[in-house]
Amino acid sequence: MFFKRLATARALPFAVYILFLGLNNVLAKFLAPVMPDARWLYAFRVSVVAMLLAWFWRQYIELNQSKSLLRFSRLNIQFYSVSIFAGMFVFALWIVKYPNWAMTGDMTGFDPTRLDNKGIDVALALIRLSGAALIVPIMEELFWRSFLMRWLDNQNFTQVNPTTVSTFAFASTAILFALSHKLWLAGLFAGLIYAWLYQYTRNLWAPVIAHAVTNGSLGVWVIYSGNWQYW
Repeated sequence: MFFKRLATARALPFAVYILFLGLNNVLAKFLAPVMPDARWLYAFRVSVVAMLLAWFWRQYIELNQSKSLLRFSRLNIQFYSVSIFAGMFVFALWIVKYPNWAMTGDMTGFDPTRLDNKGIDVALALIRLSGAALIVPIMEELFWRSFLMRWLDNQNFTQVNPTTVSTFAFASTAILFALSHKLWLAGLFAGLIYAWLYQYTRNLWAPVIAHAVTNGSLGVWVIYSGNWQYW
């Protein structure tokens, strides 16, 4: 029961996020009378996930046990430097021009332009940016790296040291992570780098920080450039 509870704490927020994503069009039609702008469903989606993460926070042993590492000090400069560099590197890989075969699905993205086309809806853009940079990295790293990558080797996944993860689990998780993104090749690079970072530092905060830097940088760049397809 203990390990099932730990698995649920890591899988449920991700599953709820994906469920809302899959039901987005249905919810948009259902809520149209009270929510004409369906883009605000994103705020509801990340809010629910944030509440689930807060509810389960005590179950995230690997995050709670390493809080001291987040205190900025000379001893932690290397940790932050590696994490931030990895995040920026993935961001750079994400925005290079890829051939069509490296993409799947419709490349339309989240466009926060006001309905009257008079500029950007700042509140909507900030909610999207904060959700992508603060909530999604924690949710995804808990699921992909903390849970799934180790669970593929041992269902008692908390007993698996990230440095001992098998090649099968490492590669499989990166591939599945890639397939969950429209830019699957960029997603594959990201999945490999975040997993390596978890192994290198043996601390889940490292890929969380890197992921946050990637998503935050991407969000700022998207808002500045208007390349909404990357959102």
